[in-house]
Order: sequence, then structure tokens, then C-alpha cells
Amino acid sequence: MTANPLLMGHPLSSPEHAKHALLYMYRIRKFEEAVEDLFGRGMMHGTMHLSIGQEAGPTGACLALQINDQITSTHRGHGHCIAKGADLTRMMAELLGKKIGYCGGRGGSMHIADAETGNLGANGVVGGGIPIAAGAALASKMRKSGTVAVSFFGDGAMNEGAFHEAANMAAIWKLPLILFCENNKYGMSSSTEKAFNLENLADRGRGYGIPGVTVDGNDVVAVYEAAEAAVARARNGEGPTLIESVTYRWKGHSRSDKNLYRTKEEIEEWKDKDPIPNFIHKVLDRGILTQEQVEEIQKISTEQIMQAVKEAAAAESATPDGLLEAVFKAVSA
Repeated sequence: MTANPLLMGHPLSSPEHAKHALLYMYRIRKFEEAVEDLFGRGMMHGTMHLSIGQEAGPTGACLALQINDQITSTHRGHGHCIAKGADLTRMMAELLGKKIGYCGGRGGSMHIADAETGNLGANGVVGGGIPIAAGAALASKMRKSGTVAVSFFGDGAMNEGAFHEAANMAAIWKLPLILFCENNKYGMSSSTEKAFNLENLADRGRGYGIPGVTVDGNDVVAVYEAAEAAVARARNGEGPTLIESVTYRWKGHSRSDKNLYRTKEEIEEWKDKDPIPNFIHKVLDRGILTQEQVEEIQKISTEQIMQAVKEAAAAESATPDGLLEAVFKAVSA
């Protein structure tokens, strides 16, 4: 089952755009709820990291991108992959270790890549995707292809050397790069209040001579507007932008996280800022969508994820004999 083509444009500009934004946020939410269930039932091996509560960030950012624009993702990257237009069945199959998965069932949750939609890959290394995106942006500039690259990363990655090196290079060479920090308040269990001496992480942009913008990461409209401006700037040859999308993950860092470093009250407070009802309120209040249309979109997204799970579960499993496929390439004498 393939995902719908990407639809660029402001989420509130038309019923079609509003439906698209809401559908993708619901897809991400329902996909991750299904993943959590499958993992809990022992159907998924390895590990996985959920971004439930953060759906507005990837959705809003990717609404500003064309299909040939490129992204790099993170270990918490299901949302980025879906928002960029991935096939839901192939995604689910990858997590379930199936041959039809994006990486043949070898990469799992943290290493999904899809060149057809411009997804250069998730990355298990914190900050590992940032220099890759900078390289893609450099290639775009050298080829004069007009594309931009977006690197999604968490607040923890901003204290990695890879961030500094990529940001500095992108700034001095004016690369068409958007540095998109999903500040969900915790790098694993370390609070941003303890890891940074900054009120807004986007202020670091000043050190590289590039714009830094802080937005409400639970507001898909605010995210889109910031991303649209950054993409326009990049396409015009004006260089990179650092976007800080302030959000929150409802679940622990990973399945082994016992959440001992934050309170139930804090989690509930952020759940009240759920990005999906936030957007629904906007579209209903403005008369862009009706309640019936909203419920239909929720139904469609649920059915799509259920179908993806069904198809992926029934697919052929990857086997050890195919482990080295795509690792070595035969070279003629």
C-alpha cells in the first residue's frame, strides 16, 4: 500500500491541504501506536523509539518540501519517513524484519531509507544525519539542482561535534540546508535545562551567522510557516536556517526507559498540548473542515495502518543467507 503523494502548501489554505496535514499527523500517530503494540507482543525485534506527541514537526516541515528535496532522520524517525511520503507497508515490513522492507528487513526501526521520496536515511548515531544532509546540500549547490536538504535531529544532537561542523560549513558556503532541531526537552534522560545555558536553542544560529527560529513544535501551522521561510531562503541561495521545534515525547526514550527523571504531571501537561486536537480545533473553528470530515480522516488513517500491518505481517521474512546482499558489488575484471 503506497502513501499519498506529497502536497505542498499551507495547512489552512484549503480543505485539501488541511485534510493532507491531518491525515499525515494521524498516520504517524497510528503507525507508532501499532508499532508499540507489535513490540509489546514480541513481533518486533531489536529496539524502537517512539515520537508520539511530536507529529506536527515532521508533518509541518515536509509540507514545505518537494518530493525531490532530501531529508536525513534519526533513531526516532518514523514520523519523518511517513511525512516525506513513504510506503506504510514497506516501513512496517522493515520493522518486522521482512524482505519487502525498505532495507530488506536488515535495518529495522533506526535505519529506514527511501531514495524515491528523498529520505537519505534514519541514523542510529546521535547527530549522524546532520553532516550527511550538509553533503546533500553541497551536492545540490554544485549541481545547481535547486533542491534543499533538511536534517532532523534532537536537542541532544546539538551538543555533538557533528552539529557544529556541519552548521559551520553550511553557513560559510551558504548551503541550501535546514537544520531542524526537535527539542523534546530530553536527550535520553538529560534535561535541556541541564545540558544548555540557553533559553532558546535556536540562538546558537547566531554563532554561525545564520537565522535561528524557535517555534511551537506542537502547532503544525507554525512549523510549516517557519519551514516554508527557511526553504525559500535556501532555494534563493541565502544559506541555512536553524529551526528549533519545541515539542515533547509522551513515551520514554526507548522501551527500557522507566521515566524516572520526569513527573507524571509534566507528561500530562504536555499531553494537553496534543498537536492533533490543536490542529483540529483550528480547522473546525475556521470552517475549513467539518467534524464529519475530521472523523473520516481518522478512520482512513486507522484503516491504512491496519492494512499495512496485515500486509507486512504476511510478507516473507528476511533470512540469514541474504545478509550480505547490497553490501558488496561484483566488479568485472
